[in-house]
Amino acid sequence: MKKTYNVEVDCPNCAAKMEEAVKNTKGVKDASLSFMTLKLKVEFEDGADVDAVMKEAYANCKKVEDDCVIEL
Repeated sequence: MKKTYNVEVDCPNCAAKMEEAVKNTKGVKDASLSFMTLKLKVEFEDGADVDAVMKEAYANCKKVEDDCVIEL
């Protein structure tokens, strides 16, 4: 399953850190974050609980960029 989320992030470097944090979250198969469009595209592993995975991914993003926002 693939989903797209709106994000708020201040710089391209921060966006790259957030993308890596999401990619390294259990249940995420792949992710890409575009700083230009402020969109996060996430592909989930089969059978993953999307809401739980995104809550964990958001928490991981907050660790690397504490003022980021992902509209869940």
